[in-house]
Amino acid sequence: MSKQTHDKGDMTVREAGHKGGEARKDELGHEGYQKLGEKGGQRVSELVDEGKQSARKNH
Repeated sequence: MSKQTHDKGDMTVREAGHKGGEARKDELGHEGYQKLGEKGGQRVSELVDEGKQSARKNH
């Protein structure tokens, strides 16, 4: 794994994402954060289905 840093510090992109996720969870609370994750998962599923339909049309 490569370490991606900025000139201002030694935080990796992964660490920054984790820190942001924790801050968002603190904002929304456990239940709100869980609902946000479920909504994101549903959207990913929709996008996968759309991609499969598009692939079928192009073959």
